[in-house]
Amino acid sequence: MTISRRVALFLLAFGVWSYLLWPNFMRNIWNSDRSWEGASPTSYLIVHFVIAIVSLVLGTIIGILGWRAFRATRR
Repeated sequence: MTISRRVALFLLAFGVWSYLLWPNFMRNIWNSDRSWEGASPTSYLIVHFVIAIVSLVLGTIIGILGWRAFRATRR
């Protein structure tokens, strides 16, 4: 499959955006009053951390695909 340079840049930007957005989201969720009940994490924290981790993994995969496609269009 051939990916255009424009699509490759979009995929790469999506991967970068994931690393700009999700770590801040995780920090905000960690510090939220709804995340902890005493010393125990709540389901709110667990669910949102799973969402953030999955999003970071997908952002990494998409970013790598974008980077590889971008490099391939320069040849």
